Amino acid sequence: MSSNTLKISYRGIPQWFKIPDNKLTAASAIKTLPLPDRVVIPLHQHVGPPTYPLVKPGDCVLTGQKIGDSDEFRAVPVHASISGKVADIIAFNDAARGKEQQAVVIDSDGLDKRMYLKPVNDIESLSGEQIVSIIREAGIVGMGGAIYPAHLKLTLPKGGKLDTVILNGCECEPYITADHRVMLEYAEKVISGLKIIVKLISPDNIFIAIEDNKPDAIELMTDIAAKAGLDGRVKVVPIKLRYPGGARELLVKAILNKEVPLEGRCRDIGVVVHNVSTAKAIHDAVIEGIPLIEEVITVSGGVRNPQNLLARIGTPLGNLIDYCGGKTDESNQVILGGPMMGSATTDMETPLTKGIRCLLLNKAQTRFEQDCIHCGRCLDACTMHLNPSLLAKYSKAGRYDDCGEAFIDGCIECGICAYVCPAYIPITQYIKTAKKQLSLLA
Repeated sequence: MSSNTLKISYRGIPQWFKIPDNKLTAASAIKTLPLPDRVVIPLHQHVGPPTYPLVKPGDCVLTGQKIGDSDEFRAVPVHASISGKVADIIAFNDAARGKEQQAVVIDSDGLDKRMYLKPVNDIESLSGEQIVSIIREAGIVGMGGAIYPAHLKLTLPKGGKLDTVILNGCECEPYITADHRVMLEYAEKVISGLKIIVKLISPDNIFIAIEDNKPDAIELMTDIAAKAGLDGRVKVVPIKLRYPGGARELLVKAILNKEVPLEGRCRDIGVVVHNVSTAKAIHDAVIEGIPLIEEVITVSGGVRNPQNLLARIGTPLGNLIDYCGGKTDESNQVILGGPMMGSATTDMETPLTKGIRCLLLNKAQTRFEQDCIHCGRCLDACTMHLNPSLLAKYSKAGRYDDCGEAFIDGCIECGICAYVCPAYIPITQYIKTAKKQLSLLA
């Protein structure tokens, strides 16, 4: 093990689960999906206040042009992912987030004419505030699925310090290999994005966490990081392959032996955790002037040719499935995300949105929910030390305030509780419903 690779202890970590990883596309190089004829771009693709349209039907737009924004600093703009004409602004039901919102429909002109941000040749010439502004203007959110505004994570707290950066290259959920391929094919850009993060917050500790089933990524990222001019401060951390080991709270515990407050964030203990694809997007925005208009997504499971694709935001899911040879005969369900944390949809016109890293096709199993038998398996399994069965009970009864009292915000929605439940209770779905209702009441 090289000198800049850190070996860690797992003492004090709750039970993690060995789930078949089914990484069917780990060796599949990223292919670029052809431009779609039409995109549907939702205006609210982040955690925080929504954005509003800057365009109207009939307007001509360029690839990379900002089409939605807000006066709120906590909001994240959205950009046209193709060039063409705005066909409509519609009400869109976002299956991934379970909410209705506005979306801009753009018909392609087939030219992909671009309007990007101004690239930066020397980041040392920029202040921290200028870099944060670029990251926000580029519409970057957490690409690991949390879709939290990246610029907010990188804004230093008043009177405080962020002393640790963890770059998360773990993909603990089955089937997903998008981040793995990003590390292998865009390693220099990932490390460049890390250097920008380091410039912004000046941390004392820098870690890159990668699961031990990715030895090629561990070797490459270790080599590139050692040459990055960060004074050898970057430590690559091989993480034991367990689910949900890639959750930021568990990474912080495993690497630093620190507890993230149950109702708090990593920032509260001086830690920033960013996904490797987020770091790559930060490089694209700051160094190359490219806003977040495309992402790498794994299409796997019941398709004839599982692949990793580079696809434009707003592309209909059916385009991705068709490019991968179409569904297999037994596939009857499409999941946005992985099998543990994803959301099912039946509409193949549903667009790709920021933070969706997997499109999984499978054969749905019919299971009938039964009464809780109070076996306690979900309590033993919960990595956040919550009482999942109680939260599900409160949610079913509409007792959402009681869910809040039982620390529902501490749930990371990993799905392990539902996975181990012998009564087939969809505990995670009940928890998601309660969280949504509590957000509406807030």
